[in-house]
Amino acid sequence: MAGTREGGKKAAQKNKQRDPDFYAKIGAIGGRNGHGGGFAVNRELAREAGRKGGLNRRGWRKNKEAKDE
Repeated sequence: MAGTREGGKKAAQKNKQRDPDFYAKIGAIGGRNGHGGGFAVNRELAREAGRKGGLNRRGWRKNKEAKDE
């Protein structure tokens, strides 16, 4: 694994030399592993997480009444 930006570029170049479709193949593997869960499917879960994040801000004193619900 590359430790610097230049090393990363060299590693990417080497991967492309060995297999021109290297990055397309590993990207396809990641795409096949996805299951489309989380906020993309469950809007209520997203709403609840946003509410909790909004209450857990620096200005929590303003939201204290809402937090007590």
